[in-house]
Amino acid sequence: MDPVVLVVDDNDDNRFTLSMHLETCGYSNIVSAENGREALEKMRSGPVDLVLLDIMMPVLDGYGVLEEMRSDVALRDIPVVMISALEDINSVVRCIELGATDYLDRIESERRRADELLATVLPRSIVRALKRDRRLAPRRHEDVAVLFCDVVGFTAYSEKNPPEIVFAELETLIDRFEEIAARHGLEKIKTIGDAFMATANLLSHLDEPVRAVVACALDMLAAAREFRPDWAVRIGIDHGPLSAGTMGKTQFQFDVWGDTVNTAARIEEAGRPGTVNLSGRAWLHLRNRAQGRSLGLVDLKGKEKLEIVECVALKP
Repeated sequence: MDPVVLVVDDNDDNRFTLSMHLETCGYSNIVSAENGREALEKMRSGPVDLVLLDIMMPVLDGYGVLEEMRSDVALRDIPVVMISALEDINSVVRCIELGATDYLDRIESERRRADELLATVLPRSIVRALKRDRRLAPRRHEDVAVLFCDVVGFTAYSEKNPPEIVFAELETLIDRFEEIAARHGLEKIKTIGDAFMATANLLSHLDEPVRAVVACALDMLAAAREFRPDWAVRIGIDHGPLSAGTMGKTQFQFDVWGDTVNTAARIEEAGRPGTVNLSGRAWLHLRNRAQGRSLGLVDLKGKEKLEIVECVALKP
């Protein structure tokens, strides 16, 4: 049976940070309490193998918890690690005298580090929601433009070159794509190898999401040509409803799914290298504000024939 870890802290952010950190370390049986009295009740109601205990709390502080644990035969052998940010040496000594097995004053630095790590893989609005609610409930969004970009021939290229060179070049290109996406108001959802996925009007409002993703796509084509003339990218775009939410417990991932997502991916696969291709329904949002040509009804993997339009440029 997995060990039970009890996290005791009156601060919601601290409890979330510590619980998340423990989960990434492989601990899956984590309980929490927001004051000392609640912590003692949980220790007496079921087995607890380790306590991470704050000092400054309402109702009953950490000192009081340690004193009651020391006087209770059933609790005195449970190891306790102090997690308070207090650095007073007298506090450290007192906690150790009361039976604490260790004392940690790094809670704030750990919280900042966890926030920084989350922000590298999740949009900041999602990080805030996770810290507040511990999860992001799946939700349907009606007016979202989705962009898929893929480097043509990348797999063959990567097999013929050293991994460190391939990684460095791909990282440079993805960094450039991220800058372009941010400049046009898009949210990067994820990268899988050389595939880049982004959305418009999902987490932040955009009046013209289709125009934004097309402008982004055209800039991405230009950036790829400048970076490596022998690398060509294909880009597929669709517009419509989708669902979004976070998945995973030990490794959070914000993801999107639905027909709009699948269609954008299939359009990218069917396009010619060096082109931006849209579904017919997405193209309708550009009307007379872009230059392009219809490719007619195209067979897409796993879908019925769909009209695809290749966009050449946006009009001022």
